[in-house]
Amino acid sequence: MSTHGYDSGRLNLPFVGIATFAKKPYAPDWENLHADVAVLGAPFDGGTQWRPGARFGPRAVREASTLFAFGHAGAYDHEDDATYLGEDVTIVDMGDADIIHTDTEGSHKNIETGVRAALKAGALPVVIGGDHSVNIPCIRAMEGQGPFHIVQIDAHLDFVDERHGVRHGHGNPMRRAAEKPYVTGLTQIGIRNVSSTAKEGYEDARNMGSDILSVRQTRALGPQQTAARVPQGAKLYLTIDIDAFCPSIAPGTGTPSHGGFLYYEVLELLQSLAQNHEIIGIDLVEVAPDYDPTDSTAILAAQLLLNLLGFIFHQKQRR
Repeated sequence: MSTHGYDSGRLNLPFVGIATFAKKPYAPDWENLHADVAVLGAPFDGGTQWRPGARFGPRAVREASTLFAFGHAGAYDHEDDATYLGEDVTIVDMGDADIIHTDTEGSHKNIETGVRAALKAGALPVVIGGDHSVNIPCIRAMEGQGPFHIVQIDAHLDFVDERHGVRHGHGNPMRRAAEKPYVTGLTQIGIRNVSSTAKEGYEDARNMGSDILSVRQTRALGPQQTAARVPQGAKLYLTIDIDAFCPSIAPGTGTPSHGGFLYYEVLELLQSLAQNHEIIGIDLVEVAPDYDPTDSTAILAAQLLLNLLGFIFHQKQRR
């Protein structure tokens, strides 16, 4: 009998069925979650300062993720000689946090509730945005999980304190995170060129414990040496803005910035981090699918998340 499940039941090809994340079970009862990974959509883009559309990110990434959901018992990687995300790793899709149009705080509160539910169930929370402001309620929800370090992969520093009374937009999340007593510091990777943060913000970030690296600096170091700059033994929260990547491969985002990463540069960095640290939370933000008719941005996001989850749980099994 085949161990891959192809010989019995439905073939269940990627384009068939309901597009949950990787075609995993839908778990709308947040009081009764039972999984290693709980995926939550955060379709909020009210924090954007330029092009909207990231509210459709969770739906697009879910749709793209079905490409990698053939239903067999894990994915074998011949380079690593490892099978990732086998049947022993359980993933559920929580659906989306309820978003209240024009209400940032109400929407953020609902996102926080979802992340707290995942953590209460002992699952690794994976949040798909939405703009980068959704990181703010994610970090709020991580209270009690610390101390931990944040690794941000992004084109922009996102360290604005306040502009015209706005403190919880997509330019503010890393500043809000650095203020938390349970966040021990930040490693901010991919920051480049004309950013959304003034010079004073960079100075504030460094004074509050940030290590800031551009794409060129990261390339010069290489993925292993970049990962080695993260404090040894620290638990990590990973926040990934899709605009960290070059818009030649990820045009579907609200604030694209040329000179970004290519796929393997980020993948190898994430693999090194997963091998050497406990990952306690993940968000991936700023996929705005309407700016990319090819869907490559959403496919990139889905592929990156699934590979990252594979690395995390493969390392847990090795431990």
